[in-house]
Order: sequence, then C-alpha cells, then structure tokens
Amino acid sequence: VQLVESGGGLVQPGGSLRLSCVVSGLTFSRYVMNWYRQSPGKERELVAAINSAGGSSNVADSVKGRFTISRDNAKNTVYLRMNSLKPEDTAVYSCNARYQNLRYWGQGTQVTVSS
Repeated sequence: VQLVESGGGLVQPGGSLRLSCVVSGLTFSRYVMNWYRQSPGKERELVAAINSAGGSSNVADSVKGRFTISRDNAKNTVYLRMNSLKPEDTAVYSCNARYQNLRYWGQGTQVTVSS
C-alpha cells in the first residue's frame, strides 16, 4: 500500500495550494480519506475528512471556509484545496486512509506559509 502526497511548498499569506494524495495497493473506493497536519511542538490535527463515495465531507473549524477536501475514485486520489492560507497553516500535511480497523499513512508534504 502506498499513499503519496504532493503539492506542498512555500506560499505567501493569502495564497492557495492544492495537495494531492495518490493511493495504490488497496480498494480506494472503500476507504474514508483524511488529511492531517502537524507542526513542531503541536499535536497532530485532523484537518478534513471525506467518506468513501465522496458525498459527505467535514473540515476542522480552524480551516472552515478556506479548505475543501475532494476525491476522485477513478484516479485513486484525494485532494485538499487550501485558500486564504495563513502562517498558522504551516505544517506537514499527511493523508490517511481508513477502513474498518485498517489505517494507512502517507509520508507527508511540507506546507510553509510565509512572506
């Protein structure tokens, strides 16, 4: 099983990024997909989640109105669209696949918001 994130980088405050997570080695359409983030000295935070079919999603209050999660089951890919980025959004963002008692993680992609 592999989860490979991409799309991170350095962006100015107010900018946008779209993260992608391509999944292989499992039946993607069965899995709930999540995006987490963690910055130094802070606990890992669940940022967004989307159900297996893509019809229901949630985002954390800290990113509500700015971040959107989506998925394309034909491409085995989950996305995180991040708008109006703030310095406090700086973190390593990781995708997570969850099905019953199974959990898989990607290696993470760094997002840095700075002028």
